[in-house]
Amino acid sequence: MNRYGAVFLTLYGLQIDNVRQKDNEMKDAPYSKYCADNLILRDDLAIDRTLLANERTLLSYLRFAVALLIAGVSIIHFSNEGWFRVLGLVCIPTGIITGIIGVARYRRMNQSIVRIRNQS
Repeated sequence: MNRYGAVFLTLYGLQIDNVRQKDNEMKDAPYSKYCADNLILRDDLAIDRTLLANERTLLSYLRFAVALLIAGVSIIHFSNEGWFRVLGLVCIPTGIITGIIGVARYRRMNQSIVRIRNQS
């Protein structure tokens, strides 16, 4: 065997060891049950993406609700016009309602997602 063949076999042996090490690491991973079974990893990952999207949507609702509340308080505090104060007074309950709608929507969607996850 020449020198290049020995180097190749050594590198090939290292590659096999790396694959075995990755397999051992995969056993500890959260999705390791998909390595040996016929379950589809794609579906579980899609559910995870949907959960994250649902959380982002909740945060968006809450961010908008807080912005409306802050806008309403600021408008009331700094306004001299009567109609401007009315606008500020409308922003405050609108912000509260927006936050309540966001939380209710999040909880309803989260229950649906958990129900789907438990079926699979």
